[in-house]
Amino acid sequence: MDRQSNSVRTNIRLAQKTWGALPRAALFYLRKITSVFGLSVGLGDIQLIDGRWYVTHAGLLRMAQRRRCHGIRTSLQEHVSDPIAGRWVFRATVYKARGSEGFVGYGDADPSNVSPLVRGAEMRVAETRAVNRALRKAYGIGLCSIEELGCLSGAANSSDNHATPNKPCTSNGSSNGHPRLRDQLCLLIRKYELDPTLVKRYAADFCGTEALRDASRDLVEAFIYTLADEAAKDRAALICKLNSYHQLAEVKP
Repeated sequence: MDRQSNSVRTNIRLAQKTWGALPRAALFYLRKITSVFGLSVGLGDIQLIDGRWYVTHAGLLRMAQRRRCHGIRTSLQEHVSDPIAGRWVFRATVYKARGSEGFVGYGDADPSNVSPLVRGAEMRVAETRAVNRALRKAYGIGLCSIEELGCLSGAANSSDNHATPNKPCTSNGSSNGHPRLRDQLCLLIRKYELDPTLVKRYAADFCGTEALRDASRDLVEAFIYTLADEAAKDRAALICKLNSYHQLAEVKP
């Protein structure tokens, strides 16, 4: 009981440090999901977006491991997928115990419902969404997962990272441990209604790389801080700066 109380207090403290003062309803729900599911703010298991809590893929995997999940199986649904159009559909089955019937979830992704920052990775996003939905169903988690949100969908993990029915579930140790930089950037783009393509060009120029994905974490963090500051102080000036990257792209041979 003491450990559970400590977890609740720690989550509340970290949440308020990350997102500021929280409304009473958000605090109430945070206490519930901490005590029932053992989700951690510090480990990036949950995120707060527009006053609503969302669970992350990493948080679901960690919870499944704690609950001794027996395994997860994923399969591509070829008959409803369209590789040419970039549309993929996966089925995931979560086995809570050996010999259990399994809990099924489906996930789909195409260029229209994923973040512009991960275009080309729709297949992996679809698989992650399927796994998340199956895990949420298996363990009775009513929170939507952040990877299921179109703007915030990060590059998901490949099927090699998911356990098969005769292996225990394990976390993949990816960058999901804290609020992902990609998600923070998406939030800024949505909040200030910026052009994602122009933001990526600005980011690459700021970081001195050919593409944003080639930049170091420190540089990306610095860019996000700079972008947020510029947007908050003078959005019109920022829009003009972004438009200059559009013009540069047009004059390139």
